[in-house]
Amino acid sequence: MKALVQRVNFANLKIDGEIYSKIEKGMLVLLGIEKEDSQKDIDYIVKKVANLRIFEDENGKMNLSVKDIQGQIMLVSQFTLCADCKGGNRPSFINAQIPEIANEMYEEVIKKIKETGICVEVGKFGADMKINFENDGPVTIMIESK
Repeated sequence: MKALVQRVNFANLKIDGEIYSKIEKGMLVLLGIEKEDSQKDIDYIVKKVANLRIFEDENGKMNLSVKDIQGQIMLVSQFTLCADCKGGNRPSFINAQIPEIANEMYEEVIKKIKETGICVEVGKFGADMKINFENDGPVTIMIESK
């Protein structure tokens, strides 16, 4: 499982030109779910995302989590994070989990993050989404459960 975490000042997600979800200061998290992923990977990603200290404290050091700043998370399923680009120029998505199982695992990640007390907004699984955001820093971090 892969989570691309971006520290943002805001993010909004549109489907068919209409705002579907939005957050203020917090994290935009793109989540790639792979065939080999299990509950262990879900637990690892949730713990890392919820506790990742990428927000500045009073001394300007990245020392605070999204929960510490009472920020929000926008979580979007992103199968293209599972791309294999080793052979040729066209990515292979053979490592991506099949949609039915990936959606179940995505919903479990949402549930587990909400259980930590963090406000979570989401995308719509499988939809054509447009995301507008302001990356703060910029700070972008890849978390991999393997």
